[in-house]
Amino acid sequence: MHRENRHKSVLVIGGGIAGIQASLDLANMGFKVYLVEKSPSIGGRMAQLDKTFPTNDCAMCILAPKMIEASSHPNIELLTYSEIEKVSGEIGKFTVKIKKKASFVDWNKCTGCGLCLEGCPVIIPNEFDQGIGKRKAIYMLFPQAVPRKCVIDKREERPCKAACMDACPVHTNVPGYIKLIAEGQFKEAYKLIRETNPLPASVGRVCYAPCQEACNRGQLDEPLCICDLKRVPADQWNIEELEVPVVAETDKKVAIVGSGPAGLAAANDLALRGHEVTIFEALPEPGGMLRVGIPEYRLPKEILRQEIDYIQKLGVEIKTGVQVGKDITLEKLKKDYDAIFVAIGAHGGMKLGVEGEDIPGVMEGIGFLRATSLGEKVDVGKKVAVIGGGNTAIDCARTAKRLGAKEVTIVYRRSRTEMPASEEEVTAAETEGIKIEFLTTPSRFSTGNKKLAKMECVRMKLGEPDASGRPRPIPIRGSEFTVPVDTVIAALGQVPETDFAKKLGVSLSKRGTIEIDVRTGGTNVERVFAGGDVVTGPAFVIDAIAAGKKAARSIHQYLNGQPLEGEEPGKEPEKFSQAEIEDRKRRFPPRNKVEMREGPVKKRVQDFREVALGYSLEEALEEASRCLAGQIEGCIECHECERRCEPEAIVYTMKDETIALKVGAIILASGLGLYDISSLTEYGYGKIKNVITAMEFERLTAASGPTMGALKRPSDGKLPVNIAFIQCVGSRDFRNKTYCSSVCCMHATKEAMLAFEHHPGTKSTIFYMDMRAVGKRFQEYVARAKKDYNATYIRARPGRIEVNAENDNPIIWYEETTSGEIRSFEAELVVLAQAMVPQITQDLAEILGIELDENGFVEVPDKLLQPLDTTRLGIFACGYVHSPRDIPDSVTQASGAAGRTAEAIAGGK
Repeated sequence: MHRENRHKSVLVIGGGIAGIQASLDLANMGFKVYLVEKSPSIGGRMAQLDKTFPTNDCAMCILAPKMIEASSHPNIELLTYSEIEKVSGEIGKFTVKIKKKASFVDWNKCTGCGLCLEGCPVIIPNEFDQGIGKRKAIYMLFPQAVPRKCVIDKREERPCKAACMDACPVHTNVPGYIKLIAEGQFKEAYKLIRETNPLPASVGRVCYAPCQEACNRGQLDEPLCICDLKRVPADQWNIEELEVPVVAETDKKVAIVGSGPAGLAAANDLALRGHEVTIFEALPEPGGMLRVGIPEYRLPKEILRQEIDYIQKLGVEIKTGVQVGKDITLEKLKKDYDAIFVAIGAHGGMKLGVEGEDIPGVMEGIGFLRATSLGEKVDVGKKVAVIGGGNTAIDCARTAKRLGAKEVTIVYRRSRTEMPASEEEVTAAETEGIKIEFLTTPSRFSTGNKKLAKMECVRMKLGEPDASGRPRPIPIRGSEFTVPVDTVIAALGQVPETDFAKKLGVSLSKRGTIEIDVRTGGTNVERVFAGGDVVTGPAFVIDAIAAGKKAARSIHQYLNGQPLEGEEPGKEPEKFSQAEIEDRKRRFPPRNKVEMREGPVKKRVQDFREVALGYSLEEALEEASRCLAGQIEGCIECHECERRCEPEAIVYTMKDETIALKVGAIILASGLGLYDISSLTEYGYGKIKNVITAMEFERLTAASGPTMGALKRPSDGKLPVNIAFIQCVGSRDFRNKTYCSSVCCMHATKEAMLAFEHHPGTKSTIFYMDMRAVGKRFQEYVARAKKDYNATYIRARPGRIEVNAENDNPIIWYEETTSGEIRSFEAELVVLAQAMVPQITQDLAEILGIELDENGFVEVPDKLLQPLDTTRLGIFACGYVHSPRDIPDSVTQASGAAGRTAEAIAGGK
């Protein structure tokens, strides 16, 4: 991209206060100004300050109006997040190539609303807060940023395909919440899961985990234990503390029939959209199959209660003991409500079709589990047979064991290979002493002493596949045998009970399930939607949740008068190629998964205590750290920001862009940097927790800082009331920087005042070599600090800092200049006024074709007659990159540079 306007254009490098002032002066003279800043926002170092000396005015209050003026000035074009790549030509006809770095956010669409920031799971040290605060991978540099736009910190490509997200029926942000777990951010992890799944703790205990099966890590060693990790946030954090959002209410009412996972998911989403939701539940307790179909040892009812309670806190009313079709008709609901969602599940059992199945003692599996879950007394006797091979059969068998049965046998007519129950559940049942008779089916039940006594069985063999695709079981003649039984539980399957819907004309399939538009969840009756097991037949909890969310989306569209758009087909989980497998194995060493601990078998079968004990904190962090997506720094492309961004501004494929400008002159105002004092080991910086830098102190006292202006010391978060400041750390030092940084004296004095203002009574002690405060009323500033702000000055050069192990207080050892005595001083916090350096690299100097002096400042050939000129004609300098100076000096010099530039372009020398 080329932009022409050479003779009336100026390039200003650096968006700090000096660069802004020079740009405004030139723009007001009629010049076109291109203001280039390498960070995403203008403002520079001054934006990090709490206040400025000597007036102690709010730094942002002074800076923000100038930032806004620069961004809105018709003659100024901001080129933030950009860097200079090449400069050629001469005064009056420079050509400059600028790299506009990819922000991965379309700034023409981004509104700066910040919704994307809330959901990002990647937490990174915040450079703007000097690393003491945190930010997200998608971020805004600071709250008053100009331009107010977001940037994605994308450093490398995600090393996995995120197949877990694609495999999940609700597309939960698996890499995101696992990243948060790995960082110990359990509340945030729970909230992130809850964005797509309103029952994280419950589903984390019972999900069949298609995400886990698809996990790309499984192609390297073992898949991540995703389902086990999903329950961790609720195990490590009290979910009852979750805040209830304020939602704008609508005047629409929705009735939901059934409080199982589909109904709860729909209610949750509709309530969050402001609709009034009432759930009608036939059972005495809410939760549907989660409450009465899954035993306590798998899903503790207290966990389910907590998650349902939160949905009720959103404003959802649940009316239990109300059976639609008996206590109230569907027609009545249609009359009283704007929309209906039918989510009754599949609570009806299936008959065996075997002689004697009506004998007392032969019971249906779902009814058995329901009665047990609701606390009814169920006597199973000593010998129990369970007919079936699904998870319900396993649940019935393990429940019977806990009710006191001595012998529990599962009878299944096919082989183990065809058994639909999950392998984990089958193994758990066998571990608990439950026997499985494969290739066997009952043929007759008989009584003895007027009660069930015997079950006659026949052996089976497998034939050709039937309609289900599995081999058809065929009876073997002459293989009949009889076993004694006290109870038989038939767990063959479940059917929905939908007769109540017929009167309204809802279309039913031959199986009795409700027929819907699979894209929207709508039935043939207007305003009536359906989803979950009542549509599909018995399926999995997460599938029912997906159906409830789909229906909620359609109902919301319908209530708003919008067309029902339905869902777009999801992306299929993608596997690694062989080449990718080999690459990842080279990059990431093998690590075995962390198995979740279980309760001892002998104890757990005696009652309904939870079998899976959950991860310890250490185990959770260890397992979460195996996630491939979390192995990189920066954005992991979990697409959470994209999902939240209403203007659709996220562009993961964005590339760097090169811009070519033709300008008449260039002003360098790249500002100041901070000298790296980590090599000055005598001060203990980086090792002693309560030794910080002056700029870190500045961010702690700033209202926009990581502690919201609360001055807390790093080690324990306590408010320090005895603070020491050490000036000239790294400056005026022949081993480091020999020059005076010019601002440290007043900077330390200002911060002593800030400490007192934050907590009156705070005592500050300032260690100084000599006070360079000549002119500008600076001496009065120091006198005021002594008189009104409890500041004491000690002329000394501290030699080392130790730490008091009992309280983490730093102890300063110093030689007093006037007496030569060696003394020590204990403070609660030590602040180091580190040397300041010009913010320009040798590479940039070479690109510009200018020379730097021995200290890295811009070389000025004629400091008397042309003090703002560099060694290249047409390039001028101002601010700290020119020479050490404070903010007022920088602003004054920037105006001078603007005038000198205008003169030079006009033809002056």
